[in-house]
Amino acid sequence: MYRRLLAKPLEGKKSFFLFGPRGTGKTSWLKENLPEGLFLDLLNQETFFTLLTNPHHLENLIPADFQGWVVIDEVQKIPELLNEVHRLIESKRIRFILTGSSARTLKRRGVNLLAGRALYYKMFPLTAVELGSDFHIETALKFGQLPTVHDPDVKPADYLNAYIHVYLREEVMQEGLVRNVGAFARFLQIASFSQGSLLNIAEIAREVSVERKTIEEYFQITEDLLLSSRIPVFSKRAKRKLVTHCKFYYFDVGVYRTLRPMGPFDSPEEAEGPALESLVFQEIQAINSYYELGYDIYFWRTADKLEVDFVLYGAKGLIGIEVKRSKKIDANDLKALKAFQADYPIAKLYIFYGGNQRQYFDRIEAIPIAEALQSLPQLLEEIEGQICTKSSG
Repeated sequence: MYRRLLAKPLEGKKSFFLFGPRGTGKTSWLKENLPEGLFLDLLNQETFFTLLTNPHHLENLIPADFQGWVVIDEVQKIPELLNEVHRLIESKRIRFILTGSSARTLKRRGVNLLAGRALYYKMFPLTAVELGSDFHIETALKFGQLPTVHDPDVKPADYLNAYIHVYLREEVMQEGLVRNVGAFARFLQIASFSQGSLLNIAEIAREVSVERKTIEEYFQITEDLLLSSRIPVFSKRAKRKLVTHCKFYYFDVGVYRTLRPMGPFDSPEEAEGPALESLVFQEIQAINSYYELGYDIYFWRTADKLEVDFVLYGAKGLIGIEVKRSKKIDANDLKALKAFQADYPIAKLYIFYGGNQRQYFDRIEAIPIAEALQSLPQLLEEIEGQICTKSSG
C-alpha cells in the first residue's frame, strides 16, 4: 500500500463522492484509512439486490448508534440510493462516502446529486510522487501506473488485458451503454491511434464503419466511464490562428498501450512518443487535483503546427510544458515554447526531456522527465519565483 496524496476528504466532516476509474485504489485507500468504517459494496450481489428492490432498506443496514463513515461502493449501480442517502444525511446526520467508476448513469437519469450536500473528489492512478523510489519510468511507459501493476505477484500485461475486458463486460455490456459491443471494442482500439493527437471524428467513424454521431457518443461514454479525457486548445487572447480540434488521452499509459494494436508494420516509436506525453498528462491531472491547484489544462497549437503539449491556466498563473523523448535539446525543440513565450511573456516554461541533467535556455527550463514528475508539485506551485501554499495531500 503506497501512501496516497489524496487526504483532505477524511479531514472534514462532510459527506463526499469519490470517483475514479476501476483499479485506481479507491476502496483499498478507504479501507486502509477507515478500518472502522461501514462498507456496503454494490458489486456484492446480495447487497445489490437488497437495495435495488428496496432503497429504503439502506437505513436498516446502518446501526442506530453508528458514528463513523458509511461507504457505498459503486453507487452508480443504484442511482435511486442517492435520494435515501440525502434523507439520512438530513435526518440522521450520517456521513457517507459514495464511490463510483462512472458518472454516466447518474447524469443520464438526472438523479439527486445531493444538492451540494456532498463534496466531489477523484482518485487517479499512482503518481511518481506516491511511488517514490519504486517509480521507474520504463515500467510506467510500458504498463502504466494502476496500483495492481506494481503487485509483484501479478503479471502486468495479463492484468491490463483483463482490465479492458472487465470494463467491456461489466460497464458497457451490463449497463447497456451501446447497442453494438463489437463496434465499441473496435472504436477503443482505433481511438488509441489518436492518443495525444488532434481528434478527427469523421476519420475514426470511417475506420469503425459507424456514423459520426455514434463515434461522438462513444467518446462521451469513455469520458463518463472515466477512461479518457479530451483537452481543448488554449485560445485566451490568441495572437495567432489556432487549431480548433481537441486532443485525446486514455487515462492511463498501460491502458493505452494495451488497446494500441502493434504489428510488424508498427515501429515502437509510434507508440512510445504518445505514451510519454500521456504519462506526463496523467501526472499533471493527478497533482492538479490532489493539491487543489485549480489549473485548467489545455494544449496550444497554431495553424502552422507550432505546438506546446500542455498549457496550465488558473489563478496561480500560466505554465507551458513541452515533452520530448530525445536526450538532447536543439533549437527546433524550443521553437514552439519560444513562440508561446512571445505571445504570453508571463508564462513559466518547461521542457521535460530524456536527458539526465537540468538545462536553461533563457527563461525555458529543461528537466529530465523522471525528475520532473517526482518534483511536479513544486513545479506547478512555483510561479515566477513565488511558492504557493499546498492545500492538501
